Parts: sequence; structure tokens; C-alpha cells
Amino acid sequence: MHSILLILLTDLVTNGPTKAPELVQVGHVGIKVAFTPAALFTLVAAHSRITNFVIDGASYNGYNAKVPNNPKLLAAWSTTVNDDGWVSTESYGGPNIVCHWNATNPAGHAPVAAGDTIAFQWQGWPESHHGPVVTHLAYCGSERGSCEAVDKTILSFFAIDKVGLIDPNKNATEFATARGIWASDVLIQNNASWVVQIPPKIAPGYYVLRHEIVALHFARYPGQGAQHYPQCINIQVTGGGGDRPTGTLGTRLYQPAEEGLVYDISQSPLPPYKIPGPTVYTGAKTFAVQTGAQVLSSATAIPGIPGNDTRSMTGSIQESI
Repeated sequence: MHSILLILLTDLVTNGPTKAPELVQVGHVGIKVAFTPAALFTLVAAHSRITNFVIDGASYNGYNAKVPNNPKLLAAWSTTVNDDGWVSTESYGGPNIVCHWNATNPAGHAPVAAGDTIAFQWQGWPESHHGPVVTHLAYCGSERGSCEAVDKTILSFFAIDKVGLIDPNKNATEFATARGIWASDVLIQNNASWVVQIPPKIAPGYYVLRHEIVALHFARYPGQGAQHYPQCINIQVTGGGGDRPTGTLGTRLYQPAEEGLVYDISQSPLPPYKIPGPTVYTGAKTFAVQTGAQVLSSATAIPGIPGNDTRSMTGSIQESI
């Protein structure tokens, strides 16, 4: 188990839960999630990062800046964020908003078939950090090693999944810190994980996938602003079709005055929320069903340099995220 910090609310500790869980339907695909007071004991580690991601039952390691020695062969981009912190609005227009602070290309990539899903496991998420979950793709090229060598500042990203305010009229839990059910609440209820589908018709090749949570709890304060938690991995998409959507430079994904980045989540009632950034590519599913993923084995990334294939698949794990 990862080290965790339990966020405790005094009222819950003192009085205990007083109502049974409420089952609500969220989104247009009929996802149902049971929100309980227990969810307020949110597992977090300072803030958060992706610990691992799962493709077709195989779990790949994320990058952990807190430890001195990460595996040499990863598909996850490295960062210098040793406190699992965020990228602030001051980084709009700069390289750090792309894949987090001082993000550096990994040595490998993970294979995934077009139409399949990737499940991202976060190291918990604070209940108070309400906001959207978004995922982008950027095409690196058709040659092996394209993403391992790419300059992140020239990558053009298109959105494949964006979920924001799901229900403005209900609370995620009885003791929620803000009104509304947000994508971040669904992520918490799904064991701090999020499932994304790789669009079935995109062209095969090598891509950087950018997965991000945007926390809006301080967005209404000019001196604070939205908090961004972008994480990047390299993938090789196989199969698929011929779609190669146009994108937006990663350094230009967000603008300071964008409506969805200065939104006040303390309002009541909550007005409509517009998720920041580019619109979702038409060939993508905007809301993959959040049911978790079964982990059957661990996996090592494929190296970007041909002839140095040291990847391995090890033992059956049989667990879910």
C-alpha cells in the first residue's frame, strides 16, 4: 500500500454517518455510483500522481519523483515534483503545463490497440479538490522512438475525454465541501482511478497521452487560481483507422481568463460549467464507463531504441484498480 493521509471531517468523526448511501446516475452513459460518507476519508498523498496504468490487464509503473531510483525503462514521463504538487496558472504558455514540472521523455512506450481502454490509478485524491478530468493525445510519428525523442513543446494535443460538472444539483456526499458532483468525485469513488478509451478510428502510430485533473477549489481567487495535475505517458497505437485530428500546442491548451479556469465552485446554485481546453475529437467517447480495471500482470515498457528490448511480463497479480 502507498503511504496515505486521511482527510477527516470533524462533523463526521463526532456524529458519524446519518444517512444511507445514495445511488445517483451520472453522465449520459448511465454510470451509477454510490456516494457514502466514508468517501470523505479520502486517500491522498499530499496531492497526487499516477502510480500505475493498466492496458489489457497489464500494469505499467508510473514515475515517482519521491524515490531516488525509478525503473530505467518506463512509458511514463519523469518530473521533478517530489511533493505530488500542481502546475499553477503562471505556467500557462510554458513547457511545464504540458506534462508537469521539468517533465522528461521516458525511454519507452506501452502498446495499446485502438478502441481499447487505459485505466489510470492515482495515488488518492482530496475530496475538496473538485474539478474536471481531461485526457489528450498528441501524435509523435510513425517510427519507433518518435515519442522518446520528441520535444514536448512542439506537440499538438487533441482531446479524447473531458468530464466536468456532472450534476450541479446534488452533492457527492452528505458532507461534501462544495455543491455538485464533479468528475473528480467519480474518480474518488472509483478507487481514485479513471478509465479512458483510445478512439477506435485514430491512425496507428506513436502518441503522447496527457491525462490530467484540474482542481478548482482556489480558482475563484486571482492570487491562487486553478491547479493542474498533468501526467504523460508514451503509447503505441495499433490497428485503428486513418483519423489524425488536428490539435493545439500543449503550451497553449489553456488561457488565463478561460471561463472554466476561474469558475467559483462555492456558488449556489452552480451555473453551467464549460470544461477548459480544446473540444473533444468527434471520434472519441467523451465518458468511458468508470468501472475500474482488473490487473492480471505487471509489464515493462517497450524501449524506443530498437534492439534493446528488455521488457518482461511477470506473474499473475489478480487485483483490480
